[in-house]
Amino acid sequence: MSELTTSEQQTESEPLSVSAFGYELVREILLPELLGKDTAEILYWAGKRLARKYPLSTLDETIRFFQNAGWGTLSVKEETRKQMVLELGSELISSRLKNNANSTFQLEAGFLAQQMELQKNATAEAFEHPNKRSFRIQFTIKWDKNDFVTE
Repeated sequence: MSELTTSEQQTESEPLSVSAFGYELVREILLPELLGKDTAEILYWAGKRLARKYPLSTLDETIRFFQNAGWGTLSVKEETRKQMVLELGSELISSRLKNNANSTFQLEAGFLAQQMELQKNATAEAFEHPNKRSFRIQFTIKWDKNDFVTE
């Protein structure tokens, strides 16, 4: 039996916890300082890269991943043949939206785009839509079944 890495252990057992302050310190202060005006674009591509490292077979697995990663509760609002609208919420997201109008959720958007690309076997992209009234984030993910993904 092989030894599990730290990240594999976290997905199979009780996840380690990080304080909201520590997470937000890195996410909302440090990363924008380091990445500057390109923060949103870099986070989108980082989210896609994370999704390739953690490929998930179903939307239910994706929803569980968001919960386990501490990214919030993800739910399906609507789905058609060419797109899906998902909503993400948590106390941390509500707080982030209330306290920082410039918060970005491009990491999550990129992650969702890549997961849908893998699951639908078609190119996909995701767009974030912060809802300032409900303090939740909606993501519209669009895919093109005529544009197949080749490995």
